[in-house]
Amino acid sequence: MKLLKNAILLILLFLVVDVGRYFFIPDISRLVRTNPGKTAFMEYREGEWRGEGRDMTIKQHWVPLKKVSPSLVKAVLVSEDNNFWHHEGFDIDAIEGAVEKNIKAGEFKFGASTISQQLAKNLFLSPSKNPLRKLKEAILTWRLENTLSKRRILELYVNVAEWGDGIFGIDQAARHYFGVRASQLTASQSAKLAASLPNPVLYPPTGSSRFVRVRSGHIYAIMLRRGLVVPDYSEVMTTPDTPVAQPPDSVVVGVPEQLIQEAALSDSTHAKPGGDGDGKKEPTTGDEGIKNQSGN
Repeated sequence: MKLLKNAILLILLFLVVDVGRYFFIPDISRLVRTNPGKTAFMEYREGEWRGEGRDMTIKQHWVPLKKVSPSLVKAVLVSEDNNFWHHEGFDIDAIEGAVEKNIKAGEFKFGASTISQQLAKNLFLSPSKNPLRKLKEAILTWRLENTLSKRRILELYVNVAEWGDGIFGIDQAARHYFGVRASQLTASQSAKLAASLPNPVLYPPTGSSRFVRVRSGHIYAIMLRRGLVVPDYSEVMTTPDTPVAQPPDSVVVGVPEQLIQEAALSDSTHAKPGGDGDGKKEPTTGDEGIKNQSGN
């Protein structure tokens, strides 16, 4: 009995040390002026590629935030973190909304990770949903918010986020998908890129998946309604005079139900009838197919 008690204490001590060390390491202060190298999420992807026997390399081109289109920044905030400027790393309202949805669903399907939380995970941790990983993420998020400015957090996020298979950073994504620099992205292109963030490998911005098309439409409509972008002449002239149903004013918490169903349909870029290019069927429910870097 004493041996069992000692073993339990040792395990608990190990867990406390394993989680508690993130109060001190890594050195967050270096990120104030120094751009990170290869992130933990990039290394995770490389491990996946090796396991699959794929000869892939990370493609990334770093740009300062001042050289990123304002439309892209606005689209990402609408899509991923509606209250970014007002919270201190954790969006309590979004978390409560996600909890309510998960209770109704009877399983963990919806998350509410802020951009700061996503950045902490992408930089230093794995994408697993392990509770210990979430504790580490919370500590790192608190440290990021207390060390870096909101502008710097955004700059880091758009430069290390995954935007496609082997594509990291917004400038590399802009060049790959649209043949332009990050500073030249239009509002429509930005909405498509932001819409794909939950899983850009499965749902690329320029693919014909209904998930990206509908979600980007919601993001663009919210940007228009808030006055973040101004419609061009042709768009104004082709808008119907009759009232149309407005999309929800935020797409941060979960995904609309019809979008989940549409996301299950095959994506254009790789897909063959009945599945993707590797013969694997796409997921049919919720976050099972759209977790990855912005999942919880």
